[in-house]
Amino acid sequence: MVEAKQKKTRDEIIEFVVVIMLGITAVATAWSSWQGGLHGSLMDQHYTKSNNFASEGNSEYNAGIQTLTQDMMLYNEINSLMIDQVFAEDAGDTDEAEKIEWKIDELVTGSMSVELAEAFDWAIAETEATGESVSPFEMEGFVDTYFETTNELLAESETMLEVGNTHNTHGDNQGLVSVIYAVVLFLLGITSSFHGKREKYILMTLSGIGFLCATIFMFTIPIVLP
Repeated sequence: MVEAKQKKTRDEIIEFVVVIMLGITAVATAWSSWQGGLHGSLMDQHYTKSNNFASEGNSEYNAGIQTLTQDMMLYNEINSLMIDQVFAEDAGDTDEAEKIEWKIDELVTGSMSVELAEAFDWAIAETEATGESVSPFEMEGFVDTYFETTNELLAESETMLEVGNTHNTHGDNQGLVSVIYAVVLFLLGITSSFHGKREKYILMTLSGIGFLCATIFMFTIPIVLP
């Protein structure tokens, strides 16, 4: 009778431990699922921001190309007038030369951006120094100024994409943790179906190992708070 009572006590302890483990695992599963959902939400937000920045960057790129094309046409027009001015001066036509110079001044002061004007002055200085015709667009880094905003937006898009990928990875890891917890819950759930202590101990041990591994892995994943 004492042995039967001891056996009953051991069974009750086993059942109590299983119930406690079930409760703790259920709470841990809920936490992991919640964290996975938060990472997934942040992933979507950053992917959306990345797409928005990329779209804005593409728009700015098209605007940069358009501005660059207009400035090239403006430079070509000024360059053509400068050639006509030299021809008029060589021909002794002072009035025509002054008229052309006035047109050039109007184009330079009224249509040129500050950046293009600086590159234009650089090109004139280089042309006089080398004796060869030099375009303002050959100035180092000048063409890049047309796409500064584009590059900033695309860089921000890339940053948002990387952050989104990171949250995607964390969300997948939390999903793996939830799967392991689900296996632990399954093992604990079928423990009571076995009458032998050996089988119960094996299942509880496996459940404990699985829970411990999943929990350690879960704590390596950054926590997100809403």
